[in-house]
Amino acid sequence: MMNQYRGSNFDDFLAEDGILEEVTSKAQKRLLALQMADIMAEQNLTKSEIALRMNTSRSQIERLLDPANTQVTLDSLARLAQAMGKHLKIEFA
Repeated sequence: MMNQYRGSNFDDFLAEDGILEEVTSKAQKRLLALQMADIMAEQNLTKSEIALRMNTSRSQIERLLDPANTQVTLDSLARLAQAMGKHLKIEFA
């Protein structure tokens, strides 16, 4: 029996299963969370300090940094970037 996925790419497989958008979104948020953690470590920033700079709660920062939480707004990400002395850059690929 021939493998139906041979020669295709992983995105095709995910799209066929109807989960490409969800998997891509989670992967992008995980990458973003890792970048934020790296910036925090480089600058010796705590979640509490970022919350203070953003005038919000530490639990809100936890949600923003949670790799599994893809329900964040661009405004929140931009404010987080500013609190860390960075700029949020968004582009289509």
